Amino acid sequence: MSVRRLAEQQPSSFAFNAEYLARAQKIIAKYPAGRQASAVIPLLDLAQRQEGWVTRPAIDVIAGMLGMASIRVLEVATFYTMFELHPVGKHHIQVCTNLPCQLRGSDAVVKACKDKLGIGLGERTADGQFSLMEVECAGACVNAPMAQIGDDYFEDVDAASIAKIIDALKRGEKPAHGPQNGRTHSAPLGKFTSLNDAPTPPPMQDLAAAKAAFEKAKAEAAAKAAAPKP
Repeated sequence: MSVRRLAEQQPSSFAFNAEYLARAQKIIAKYPAGRQASAVIPLLDLAQRQEGWVTRPAIDVIAGMLGMASIRVLEVATFYTMFELHPVGKHHIQVCTNLPCQLRGSDAVVKACKDKLGIGLGERTADGQFSLMEVECAGACVNAPMAQIGDDYFEDVDAASIAKIIDALKRGEKPAHGPQNGRTHSAPLGKFTSLNDAPTPPPMQDLAAAKAAFEKAKAEAAAKAAAPKP
């Protein structure tokens, strides 16, 4: 994994707002005394949801809340790639370019994003609304190619559909997430091609023979169990 470092430009301070502070305290309360460090990941997530990214002051505040050394919280933040260590756009577009998505056209999706937004991978638009990056396997290979925007997965995307999604976000709309080609979840696209026929039940005489064999075996087992031991 490549080295992940904090951004050079950092805010001077950080504090959870009232809503997120209450949520943080509720999370910490789930753990027994002396085990509050277990809340470090959800608290980092809360800080990122509030600020858009994980800042150095946020790391220090979380360390103080959990009784941890700041370096321990920094280790977690820099290890997990779900934590953004640099400012990202309001709409952070992460396009999967791993093998299954690449085979299904993720390069065209990336190019469409670049052309539509006028930015490259790892960059942010001047208005701060959009940022773009590539990721390695988002775990939606059956619906490849895909892009994650915020908490939503947009699957079965192509150049045209990702452009429509970006246009909708620019208009302040919330586009429908999930498959973009009309399929239902991960079901086959189009009609079923196998298992179309109703199962044929076995002949009744076979069922009767099976039942008789079962009853015989059960009686033999009961007789064997009841027989006196030598």
